[in-house]
Amino acid sequence: MDMIRDYLCEKDRVWADGVAARIKAKLDWVSVKSKDKIPYTADENGTHDDKTNVDPSWWTNGFWGGMLWLMYRETGDPKYAEIARHSEEVLDLSMEQYYDLHHDVGFMWLPTAVADYRLTGNEDGRRRGLHAANLLAGRFNPAGRFIRAWNNEAWKPGSGNRGWAIIDCLMNIPLLYWASDELDDPRFRQIAMLHADTVMENFIRPDGSSNHIVEFDANTGEMVTSYGGQGYEVGSSWTRGQGWALYGFALSYLHTGRQEYLDTAKRVAHYFIANIPEDGMIPVDFRQPAQPAYKDSTAAAIAACGLIEIARQVGEFEKGLYLNAAVRLLKALDEKCCHYGEECDYLVGGGSGCYHEERHEYPIIYGDYFFMEAMFKLAGSDFLIW
Repeated sequence: MDMIRDYLCEKDRVWADGVAARIKAKLDWVSVKSKDKIPYTADENGTHDDKTNVDPSWWTNGFWGGMLWLMYRETGDPKYAEIARHSEEVLDLSMEQYYDLHHDVGFMWLPTAVADYRLTGNEDGRRRGLHAANLLAGRFNPAGRFIRAWNNEAWKPGSGNRGWAIIDCLMNIPLLYWASDELDDPRFRQIAMLHADTVMENFIRPDGSSNHIVEFDANTGEMVTSYGGQGYEVGSSWTRGQGWALYGFALSYLHTGRQEYLDTAKRVAHYFIANIPEDGMIPVDFRQPAQPAYKDSTAAAIAACGLIEIARQVGEFEKGLYLNAAVRLLKALDEKCCHYGEECDYLVGGGSGCYHEERHEYPIIYGDYFFMEAMFKLAGSDFLIW
């Protein structure tokens, strides 16, 4: 894998190494403090909450384990593997309960069980990952060639969103690519590619912006309409969704070699880069009103990971465009959103789940995860969870 660090200037290498060292120092103690938890956010005192018993099937429950496996890869310290496996055991309960699982099983099991298997050879991780991949493949609608998002309310037949697909799922389908490689079985890869093709055709606009939710007729597969989802409104540009699209298509290219996926990732990236504000802080929606000026640090961290991955895949002439944009986003997060001391358990503040929720600019665990992933890449890591 192309060592992206080699393309940084000396000043940026020193900066990346310093940030990576501060992340490691923070995780050294906070991993122990929160060892029996699966955090999603933090309370007003900065203490991690815990999804372990409250909601074992919550879609973000893989990211804390992912952070710990990143640390295990970086340090070799077995404590991180031991603490990370708590997440796998909790996720076993959600697998057994079944009903609350949906399209986000990739987010849940790739950074936990599959990372465990890749790094340690743990056969339980392989089994869990393959089980999750079969669940994800089972959500595929062949009429519309998409993986269905979410579930009916209380599994009531005919209710809700039977024909919905969302941009986020591009980050879940790497679980299917992994399963195809692991089993030498092309059907998982075929489902992933058919879904990616549908997203490419129906979600990505000519200017590189993306819909969040697209509804298809569940019986015929015809596109019905799109929804604003977690963005400002229909037709707007939810920035975390832009990040999912940017990174997701880059990953599909990495796993398949299909040039159309890289071209689409670059088109989304160009739109994202063109809309980065002067201060480098990403809004919740690129088309939101000037006020209130809600920000979302998680969108910046996710996009930075995707930009780095695109930079790995393109020629020498293009690398600077994507890598420089990633560094710009990460430096803004480092300067304005990061907390490396013991005053709080979280690493990155300033996240927003969606535009129309009541709470904004608070810590969200995937902000921490993707910031860590991006900074470790800049510091020289070649480990890719996705």
